[in-house]
Amino acid sequence: MVSTGLAPAAISAARPDALGALRAWEPPSVAQAALRDRFTAHLDRHVDGLLRGCRPDHLTASTIVLSADASSVLLTLHAKARRWFQLGGHLEEGDTSLVGAAAREAVEESGLDLVLDPVPVHLDEHAVPFCGPDGRARHLDVRFVAVAPSGVRHAVSDESLDVRWWPVDGLPDADLAEPVALARARVQARVG
Repeated sequence: MVSTGLAPAAISAARPDALGALRAWEPPSVAQAALRDRFTAHLDRHVDGLLRGCRPDHLTASTIVLSADASSVLLTLHAKARRWFQLGGHLEEGDTSLVGAAAREAVEESGLDLVLDPVPVHLDEHAVPFCGPDGRARHLDVRFVAVAPSGVRHAVSDESLDVRWWPVDGLPDADLAEPVALARARVQARVG
């Protein structure tokens, strides 16, 4: 067993929850199914696969926050990456689920009190050269969706240079198009 820095109780709760959530998820495409299989295989092989100390890969959790009418998405200008992303980050001590970690990160980074859909909406694997001492880290990101109540005001955390609403048809990064479209479809299907 790899030394982790998290209490054994936290690991025992978060890892089975993550495996269960991923295995129960119905991916929207063949590519997303391949990522789901990659993420679950990673967790099967690494008892510490949810922790930033697991190298080079580890799971992260994030939230695509849509406006009440689903026409805009709240993004953060990440201080280290200097790119616009959905809200999210690493699991921390006390996190017992992926959706709980995603919710905690969204609240920390936006100041909004949000309720997340507990079913993942999108998965993404990407290199993160600013994460860790060797620059070889890869985030296996599990993305959830939340809808912000009308008229709420967000904050900017210390981890961000800015937090801003972006129109879904004017996103600052093409990599956000697929997850935002899937989040909108999920929300609109539940409303309609």
